[in-house]
Amino acid sequence: MMTRGEFFMIKEMYERGMSISDIARELGIDRKTVRKYIHSPNPPSKSKRKPRKSKLDPFKPYLQKRMLEDGVFNSEKLFFEIRQQGYTGGKTILKDYMKPFRETAKKKYTVRYETLPGEQMQVDWKEVGEVVIEGRKVKLSLFVAVLGYSRMKYAVFTVSQDQEHLMECLIQSFKYFGGVPKKVLFDNMKTVTDGREQGVVKWNQRFSEFASYYGFIPKVCRPYRAQ
Repeated sequence: MMTRGEFFMIKEMYERGMSISDIARELGIDRKTVRKYIHSPNPPSKSKRKPRKSKLDPFKPYLQKRMLEDGVFNSEKLFFEIRQQGYTGGKTILKDYMKPFRETAKKKYTVRYETLPGEQMQVDWKEVGEVVIEGRKVKLSLFVAVLGYSRMKYAVFTVSQDQEHLMECLIQSFKYFGGVPKKVLFDNMKTVTDGREQGVVKWNQRFSEFASYYGFIPKVCRPYRAQ
């Protein structure tokens, strides 16, 4: 049974110029159903029938574990993971499913922070050697986050210092400390900024959106002056 939410999503996608096939694939529903409701002026009436199963249903326990236990809320990352497990639906229903979990997590981090001291957290990477993974040598890095007030530390080993790993480490540090500080101080990381223009920091757009979502203000040390 078509839900009212799906009905309005179909209308919106069609108005944006998406084809019937693309809409059907994105929402995981039949093309005939999409065509029917594109030309229907009214949303479907409420029914006592059981809701139609979603392609996402078999993966919801895994997604809940990743979000609630592991603190992973990156939709692109989770989409890739469940695709590897056989998911054939689109990203839209995944993002819609994740939305209430992300909002709850954001409120949780913010409220818990208000009861804790400390305004600032400093983060840095350290290269600590190499490890062999599947017969290939990979550089091993240590992510370190330190609260400015208490000097409490969080550290975790990773095999990359890319932006995806940085964001994941930050999320885990927020969980570990029980909240999000107002400011996070970084070294001159290329994953955080796109350099400087006339002495002014040019923030990486994706990272600035990440910082805005979690509610902290990113700060950068002067070049080669990490604290």
